[in-house]
Amino acid sequence: MSTPRLSSRDLALVATFAGVVAALGLVPAFVPPGFTVPITAQSMGVMLAGAVLGARRGFLAVLLLLVLVAVGLPLLAGGRGGLGVFATPSVGFLVGWPIAAFMIGWLSERGGSTYRLTWGVVANILGGIVVLYAAGIVGIAAVTGVSMQTATVSTWVFLPGDLVKVVLAALVARGVHAAYPGLLSRASDSERTSAGV
Repeated sequence: MSTPRLSSRDLALVATFAGVVAALGLVPAFVPPGFTVPITAQSMGVMLAGAVLGARRGFLAVLLLLVLVAVGLPLLAGGRGGLGVFATPSVGFLVGWPIAAFMIGWLSERGGSTYRLTWGVVANILGGIVVLYAAGIVGIAAVTGVSMQTATVSTWVFLPGDLVKVVLAALVARGVHAAYPGLLSRASDSERTSAGV
């Protein structure tokens, strides 16, 4: 089975959404007292990448951002960049970003030809909260040496804001898909065609 190739349009979308996630890093991060992981707007960009671009392109957009961060560009909230950010308690969330985008995109592609707000919210919750928090909790526990239970409890502070991001990302995605219908179906159709399905 051959790997489907990205068109120039796909590459442009991947680069654009890597830029969107980076731009959301300009919103100042907030580290609640007693916590080690900052609250940022960039997780909403991850949700948007998956919800708008679909699984494969959303994954690649976020992966591209992380590669640029790894080589030293200060694209994370607070102007952070370089390999050192992957040794902080945020590492699980960072590693989870492309996985979350893929999951959101995969679920969004299965929601039907028309992007539905309710299904979009569900996809964002499952990918942008359940999957992302699972990765984040493992990262917090591994870096700080606390138990999984303590790491899990420490993430409660993110939940209210992330639920708002879930709804906002779904609303924005619905608007984008209304303006550009078929964006998700074209992504999944091209992958099936290239795979010979």
